[in-house]
Amino acid sequence: MFDFGVPRPQAERRGGPRGSYDRWLLLAIVGLAAFGIVMVASASIAIADGSHLGPFYYLKRHLMFILLGSIAAGVAMRVELRELERLGFLWMGLAIASLLLVFVPHIGIRINGARRWLDLGITGFQPVEAVKLALILYVASYMVRHRGALEREFLGAAKPVGVALLLAFLLLLQPDFGSALLVMAITVGMIWLAGARMRYLTAMGSPLVPLFVWIAFSRSYRVQRLTSFLDPWKDPFSDGFQLTQALIAVGRGHWFGVGLGDSIQKLFYLPEAYTDFILAVIAEELGFFGIALVLGLFALLVGRALVLGLRGVEIGQRYAGYVCFGVALSIGLQALVSVGVNLGVLPTKGLTLPLVSSGGSSVIMTLAMLGVLLRASYEIARAEDARRLGAVAQPQPVPEVLR
Repeated sequence: MFDFGVPRPQAERRGGPRGSYDRWLLLAIVGLAAFGIVMVASASIAIADGSHLGPFYYLKRHLMFILLGSIAAGVAMRVELRELERLGFLWMGLAIASLLLVFVPHIGIRINGARRWLDLGITGFQPVEAVKLALILYVASYMVRHRGALEREFLGAAKPVGVALLLAFLLLLQPDFGSALLVMAITVGMIWLAGARMRYLTAMGSPLVPLFVWIAFSRSYRVQRLTSFLDPWKDPFSDGFQLTQALIAVGRGHWFGVGLGDSIQKLFYLPEAYTDFILAVIAEELGFFGIALVLGLFALLVGRALVLGLRGVEIGQRYAGYVCFGVALSIGLQALVSVGVNLGVLPTKGLTLPLVSSGGSSVIMTLAMLGVLLRASYEIARAEDARRLGAVAQPQPVPEVLR
């Protein structure tokens, strides 16, 4: 069904330019997804069995979401990016509408005091996961249409930041402070990589930084997270419980871990062991080398996406290049925050580790986003092949000695 790096015809003329999906991206994606399946199984068996759901309940759910996400990725890999670019405003409209729907009674679901989920009948869906992809598609489309203004004018760089601020405001109403910061970081990173001047970004960021700091300290539970992060051992059985248990798991792992399946912390000590804190279980069971493997796969995925984005911009495939930048920032920043939380470097925040943690909407939309990234790699390779064929077809000058 899919092309694993081998050129394939896709409505192309015989002998014409051919594209291929990037092998290194596929290696990183498949590696992370396979590693995630193993670790979700290990981290969730005791919890599922203790809840009388059957030992493989969460693993089966995770595999179902992987399947649905793979179907979404397969569809995305077949859609021409020009069609996605043409619908840039539609993506943003759908993103705003989905964030508003969470406040509609009987559609939005309140969990732990926050309205972040939509009730789809058979399952819940967290719209912010789709919003990240919609934002990337919209901002990439804007940067192609207004490249000159983006690079030379303050207003040209400020418009996409204003759209991101609207999304961040709706996320803060849920409230979801972490996702609001992630949305802003993705947008600013994309326009900076597209050539926006640093002084414009600094001018926009100067009032926003104190605003977000004030928001962070405006709610007592956020302040508790910050104080427990700074000294989790001060109250290890209340505010600092999650972080202390995660640090205990990390500390037990040493170089090679205690062995796959032999974690003690996942046995009802470490909260969210198969979702938000799955990296702590990896550290305990597989040690430093397990963590290094995960970080290496993420570095390969993000680094390769950034390289492809640069290649796309250089050969004139700007939309494909900007999409690569956006996906790299989204995956990379979320992974960075998740790793930082598990290792006690950042305050506790409910962000999953992409492709590795269990989670329905997160897994499905991450794979859909990576399908768009693979499509971008295909079109960049096809454009490079077209340039190569064009160079070969150019008539060569006749040597002076033969004239």
